[in-house]
Amino acid sequence: MENSKLELLTPANCQVIFIDHQPQMAFGVQSIDRQVLKNNTVGLAKAAKIFQIPTTITTVETSSFSGHTYPELLDVFPDAKLLERSSMNSWDDQKVRDALAANGKKKVVVSGLWTEVCNNSFALCAMLEGGYEIYMVADASGGTSVAAHDYAMQRMIQAGVIPVTWQQVLLEWQRDWAHRDTYDAVMALVKEHSGAYGMGVDYAYTMVHGAPERTQTQHEILPAVPAK
Repeated sequence: MENSKLELLTPANCQVIFIDHQPQMAFGVQSIDRQVLKNNTVGLAKAAKIFQIPTTITTVETSSFSGHTYPELLDVFPDAKLLERSSMNSWDDQKVRDALAANGKKKVVVSGLWTEVCNNSFALCAMLEGGYEIYMVADASGGTSVAAHDYAMQRMIQAGVIPVTWQQVLLEWQRDWAHRDTYDAVMALVKEHSGAYGMGVDYAYTMVHGAPERTQTQHEILPAVPAK
């Protein structure tokens, strides 16, 4: 039986949408540490840029409520148009539907705030009315409580949404370390955004393979001197 959900994500078969990564929305997030959330979101954005994944950024009530999109996210896509809307559901805005259709990919990787409102409504409507396949990035999304996020994820999964994490998406796009055209950029991204994994890469490069330290500054190392 043919099942498109068995296909791995590739740079050729998917697109990404970032929904409402704005300060006022982030203030309400209680399901994940907000700095971790921003790190993961920007990490996913940089991954999308490395692999040239078509990307859409939506905003809601920027001036009257939500504030401006994370500057760190905008800096990744300096030429991106921000699709402003009034609806909590991005699918209800025609600009968003048109952008997704123009990208021509039925697999949609979603990162947004809040999981239980904007992500949930978009996912269900995009599947029902647009025939899209939704991959919800759980750790680059946040809800107003742990329960709100978790039960929204469960509801979406029951409806056929595929749950993923940002690093899972990154490594699925890379797939093979023999893909040298993206290898260095992926390693640089991992070092910056992947926590213990990135620290391990730094350690292996410098201590095992003798690579220079990643820092651009030179620090004098003073040898140990036992106290008298």
